[in-house]
Amino acid sequence: MSEQGPGQREELDPQVVELAGRIFDLARSGDAGALGAYVDAGVPVDLCNGSGDSLLMLAAYHGHADAVRALLGRGAAPDKANDRGQTPLAGAVFKGADEVVEALLAGGADPRAGTPTALDTARMFGKDELVERFGG
Repeated sequence: MSEQGPGQREELDPQVVELAGRIFDLARSGDAGALGAYVDAGVPVDLCNGSGDSLLMLAAYHGHADAVRALLGRGAAPDKANDRGQTPLAGAVFKGADEVVEALLAGGADPRAGTPTALDTARMFGKDELVERFGG
């Protein structure tokens, strides 16, 4: 193992970086079966990209309820915020992905987590039925 000083980073294996990129693409495209298989094979369910977006965040933001359910069923953290403080639920509310919102709520997502919260996002976009449902 090599020692690293402040500001130094260990070089990542290019094959690992390529594989991670493919897995993030699977989350964006909603391939629930392949995502589940990778997680079952040892890929961390809460793997994040350089912006802090988890696999769940990418699947939720792109409207893929089956992938969201597959990741939640494997232990994904429903309220894991990205580097901007956004949660998967707030992203799904923003995108108007109702089935994803339902899947996240069923998986334990908190409408008051993150910045802005899913509740704040619902208010911002006049989604009164969600504001009421989220207790706002």
